[in-house]
Amino acid sequence: MRASQKQGNSEGTHRLYYQPVQEIEPCTWPTSQNLDRGLCSDDGSQDSHSSVQTPDQLCTYEPSPVMGDYPFQNSPSTVSFSAHGSPISQPDSQSYASDANDVNNLRHKLRELETVMLGPDSDIHEECNITVLGGHNQISSSETKNWKQMMEMISRRDLKGTLIACAKSVGDNDLLTAEWLMSELRQMVSVYGDPMQRLGAYMLEGLVARLAHSGSSIYKALKCKEPSGSELLSYMHLLYEVCPYFKFGYMSANGAIAEVMKDENRIHIIDFQIAQGSQWVTLIQALAARPGGPPRICITGIDDSTSAYARGGGLDIVGHRLSRFAESCKVPFEFRAVPVSCSLVEIQDLRVRPGEPLAVNFALVLHHMPDESVVGVHNDRDRILRLVKSLSPKVVTLVEQESNTNTAPFFPRFLEALSYYAAIFESIDVTLPREHKERVNVEQHCLAREIVNIIACEGAERVERHELLGKWRSRFFMAGFSQYPLNSMVNATIKTLLNNYNENYSLEERDGALYLGWMNRDLVASCAWK
Repeated sequence: MRASQKQGNSEGTHRLYYQPVQEIEPCTWPTSQNLDRGLCSDDGSQDSHSSVQTPDQLCTYEPSPVMGDYPFQNSPSTVSFSAHGSPISQPDSQSYASDANDVNNLRHKLRELETVMLGPDSDIHEECNITVLGGHNQISSSETKNWKQMMEMISRRDLKGTLIACAKSVGDNDLLTAEWLMSELRQMVSVYGDPMQRLGAYMLEGLVARLAHSGSSIYKALKCKEPSGSELLSYMHLLYEVCPYFKFGYMSANGAIAEVMKDENRIHIIDFQIAQGSQWVTLIQALAARPGGPPRICITGIDDSTSAYARGGGLDIVGHRLSRFAESCKVPFEFRAVPVSCSLVEIQDLRVRPGEPLAVNFALVLHHMPDESVVGVHNDRDRILRLVKSLSPKVVTLVEQESNTNTAPFFPRFLEALSYYAAIFESIDVTLPREHKERVNVEQHCLAREIVNIIACEGAERVERHELLGKWRSRFFMAGFSQYPLNSMVNATIKTLLNNYNENYSLEERDGALYLGWMNRDLVASCAWK
């Protein structure tokens, strides 16, 4: 009897990933749930907008007017991409007239310095005196060395090095150097270039936005929205198809839930950011094929109003789609909508019945909740974990980006973002041609806004706060959870999935968790708790 049950469960797990997905409606299941969870949101109150146009005028988004202390970005500005795709700052001409003269003077002096440093008769002394913007400044030998290194990076068009130098200048509040390096970087980046050129365009925009104090406005302006025509794939679905990161997360989470609930005749799943609900299609299919008949499934979907922009409506859309699909699979199904932000959820919102088998899903959502490091707001990150533990769930699934941008100061955070997103952009590059317009749309609308938020925003406005799995593990332990062992069948299935992708993707089981990466960089981690 036990042997036959084991065989049946193995077959059910296999079906979870390889049974053909029944089509419900064309283009009604944009599959990358992650992007309207973590990368895409909308604030309808904003006056800013974004659009993707022709290669001659790729995109334009206008931050809300801001006033800052940065001398070159201190009035309302328009930020756009040039014909070759590099960011251009377009200040108001009247308010910037005097500043423009200062910038021209600075650049003239910098060219003189460049001639001294790099000319054929260059003889660098211990100190050299130059006049900058009418003042007399002493440049020490160490500073001279730094300037020479920057000149050399620019002359050999070292984009990565120049980006890092520019971020260091921004972090040191060296505004003159930052402006000079930004003007050089604009000649190096392009949203149609190689991965570093494309990433550099968005990281440069983040630096510009940080100095202009417009990061939050740009973050809200870069909305992720499905094309209206049914013939077009959504940007989110395209990213889901070309990269395995999201499939990996959903497969590992669904596999853990299916394993824990294999003997239950009713299941309640709480999804803390259900978005479009597409994670649950394959799980419903797998449970429908379970020996002895499917269980009764209840899914509580938590969401906030901003996800409605990408979804095209409220949570009732998700409920109707999942209900129709479950009915087609002959699975008893109930959907409960909780239309509030996940960080504001209270225990009474979840309506958990005493003794019911409960699974809780945190897929690419916890990093949006503030923690103890954010001044002036509640530590909802730990509060939600304690709340969930009080419900005594049978399993809690966690999927998160393996990056450390939560409490890191600006410059280390910039370096971490550069390393992380360089791997993401490289992995996209092997699948989609560089001139592919939909690739540009995916990167601009779904990835750029996260990059801008990490670089340009601070405090409560910085909502992209990723942590490494080691930190998440500490939080779960403190909340009273213990780690649930990985399922070998699920692991083997994910390894089979990766055979359909580039050989540079890696999968590693380590310390009770699964890590999916690109070459030598971990990108997504998945684990389960009880």
